[in-house]
Amino acid sequence: MSAVPSYSTAPRSRPGPRRRSLLTGAAGVASAALVTGCSNSADPEAAARRSAVRRLRARAAEESAELLRRYDAVLAAHPSLAERLDPLRSEVRRHAEAFRDGRTPAPPASASSTATAPGVAGPSPSAPDVPKDPGDAVRALAEAERELADRRGKALLDAPDEQARLLASVAAAGAAHAYLLTEGDK
Repeated sequence: MSAVPSYSTAPRSRPGPRRRSLLTGAAGVASAALVTGCSNSADPEAAARRSAVRRLRARAAEESAELLRRYDAVLAAHPSLAERLDPLRSEVRRHAEAFRDGRTPAPPASASSTATAPGVAGPSPSAPDVPKDPGDAVRALAEAERELADRRGKALLDAPDEQARLLASVAAAGAAHAYLLTEGDK
C-alpha cells in the first residue's frame, strides 16, 4: 500500500507585505502623483490647455444656448409645432448644460414651455427672426442645426480627447436633428 500524500488546507504565511497591500499602496502613490502633477499651477502649458478647454466649452455652451433661443422663438411663433420640436429642444438644452459642466440644474422640461433653463440661455438682446410659415421656420432650424454640427465637427479636430468626444457626440445629435427636421420635406 502506498502512502497518500497529505495536503494541508491551512494557508501558508509568507514573511513581508502581501501583494494586495503593495498594489494598493502603489496605486495610492500613483494617484497622488497624478493629482499633484495635474494641479501644478506653475506649468504654463497645463494652464494654457485648461484655459483653452474652458474657452471651447464656453463657446460651445453659448452656441447651444443660441440654438435653444431659436427653438424657443419658433415655438413662440408657431405653438402648433410643439409636439414635433419639444424633444429636439430638450436635447439642445441638455447639450448646453453638458458644455457648462452641468453646473446649472435644469428644471423639468414641459411639453410646450418656451422658458430656458436658468444659466443656460439668458435673455437674448433680440429674438431670432422666425419665418411666418411654419415649414420655413422648421427648415431654418434644420439649417441652424446643420451649420452648428459642421462647426463642431471641425472644432473637435483640435480639441483634447474628452472634449472631442463630447463635441463629436453633440455634432452627431445636431446632424440627426437636422435630418429629423427635414425628413418630411422629401
